[in-house]
Amino acid sequence: MAAGAGPRRRSTPPVDYELLAELHYQVRRFLRVREEAARGVGLEPQQYVLLLQVKGVERHRAATVGVLAERLQIRHHGTVQLVDRLAERGMVRRRRAELDRRGVVVEVTPRGEAILKKLALYSLTELRTAGPALASALTRLIGRTEARRSRGPRATARSR
Repeated sequence: MAAGAGPRRRSTPPVDYELLAELHYQVRRFLRVREEAARGVGLEPQQYVLLLQVKGVERHRAATVGVLAERLQIRHHGTVQLVDRLAERGMVRRRRAELDRRGVVVEVTPRGEAILKKLALYSLTELRTAGPALASALTRLIGRTEARRSRGPRATARSR
């Protein structure tokens, strides 16, 4: 290295704010429609998501509060509160885990399942409408990222 020359700096790739904003908009729009649908049947959006996660994971593993907290990306006590509110409304029930009797497994009741099915069918129908715009934004963003990666750091720095 020549005298006075510091270590080589890695150039940071340019950020496509327009595509990131479009992706965020499409995701938010998709979620907002589902939130409104949940409220329309008397559920809070997080309650709907909890019902969906219970039903979605139960075939592969027990829907414990810990598993649900991870799937919802919220704290354990927040998950317990959601389960409590849904249990009070007869939409979920708790049962002791078979292997570890200290553990609690959450199950969707027939009443909860009827509401969940209605919302899930609505979501699938809406996804057919909103899905292409969401997929397009994600595909364009991934395509740009992959193109930058394949050109390498020097090509990216020159293209700016």
